[in-house]
Amino acid sequence: MGVPNTGDTAWMLASAALVLLMTPGLAFFYGGMVRAKNVLNMIMMSISAMGLVTVLWVLYGYSMAFGNDVSNLFGDPAQYFGLKGLIGANGADAVAADPANGVDAAAAVHIPLVGTLPATVFVAFQLMFAIITVALISGAVADRLKFGAWLLFAGLWVTIVYFPVAHWVFAFNKAASETGGWIANKLLAVDFAGGTAVHINAGTAGLVLALILGKRKGWPGTPMRPHNLPFVMLGAGLLWFGWYGFNAGSATSANGLAGATFVTTTVATAAAMLGWLLTERIRDGHATSLGAASGIVAGLVAITPSCSSVNVVGALAIGAIAGILCALAVGLKYRLGFDDSLDVVGVHLVGGIVGTLLIGFFLAPGTGAAATEGVKLGLFYGGGLEQLWRQAVGAGAVLLYSAIGTAIVAFIVKYTIGLRISDEGEAAGADESQHAEGAYDFVALGSGSVIGRHVSGREE
Repeated sequence: MGVPNTGDTAWMLASAALVLLMTPGLAFFYGGMVRAKNVLNMIMMSISAMGLVTVLWVLYGYSMAFGNDVSNLFGDPAQYFGLKGLIGANGADAVAADPANGVDAAAAVHIPLVGTLPATVFVAFQLMFAIITVALISGAVADRLKFGAWLLFAGLWVTIVYFPVAHWVFAFNKAASETGGWIANKLLAVDFAGGTAVHINAGTAGLVLALILGKRKGWPGTPMRPHNLPFVMLGAGLLWFGWYGFNAGSATSANGLAGATFVTTTVATAAAMLGWLLTERIRDGHATSLGAASGIVAGLVAITPSCSSVNVVGALAIGAIAGILCALAVGLKYRLGFDDSLDVVGVHLVGGIVGTLLIGFFLAPGTGAAATEGVKLGLFYGGGLEQLWRQAVGAGAVLLYSAIGTAIVAFIVKYTIGLRISDEGEAAGADESQHAEGAYDFVALGSGSVIGRHVSGREE
């Protein structure tokens, strides 16, 4: 209980709004990458997550993520059920009486705080993380997942997988009576803004769900090219813009750490975009707009866990490495035969692993993470292998838990209401079969409209 800091509160309200904007940005990013007959369904999977996850979060999700630890698994779901005890009026300091100026004495008004913030602001900020983590998964199963199955899967998955993992990673001990998650407080792995809880988690879930769901009809022989690359570029731009709330907002204060993470996020993203374009140029002979957009996202993913741990040199290195490795990784689905429609595995799982593990090499003195008690410097700064080992254990634990939890949820949905759209519905398109809508009026556009484009190196 106490009086919130108004500057921190203003920054975090803005950050929460920025992170929420990432989900419509993702909807455009994914929507542009699918064929024209599936764009509305793709957008709807992201937008529907905004509604579904919000309801579950305020009922019991926040409590499972940030309630007192239960057996190193999750937070107490009853502690803040329905946000009980967290809603409060505006805080105010005590005011001394000043009769000469007509001022009456006023007692201090204290409200529930998380750090310097009203608890409700922290609740809203973390809600946005939960929303976009669920939405990210949808890219792996584009074109073939029933919308009702998506909603059931999303509700079960966020409850069984995301809320517990968020507790492990984001719930720090506040006092002896308030115990948090084991990755944050016992393992001391560094994940500033969600490389494990968001990206490795969603990337693993996307892979498992895609394997259980099966391949799209005709894949990989039939070309399935992005239908609207301007949508993809718009989505990437919105994601980059919103990601400042994601990373710099995770400082939970308007301070130097927020400024530092803002810079490292920008630097790594720029380097990753250039790394991806260079890889395309060498491999395919030309750089593409889809590659630029994907490189932006790959850099944002990789710097998410590490933005508080690295200096500018480290940010450049992590971004460039992620851009190159993710550009190479997106082709693995053709070699290994799994249909990850929009490269969630290649970008989010691989990028999340890269960013999480490279902290063990690049964690630099003078950074925010280096000031945390018990955290070790990276190998390149004389810290040895201890922090790298911690990062690997944290990443591996989330990957394993997500894989098992996702498989359980996917099979529950498969053997109850079913996962896949019918063959006829898939051929007609998810927009028509699932929503009875179409994104474009092709009759009005005329028979000469061009709705698809060839993009080398991604869909052959």
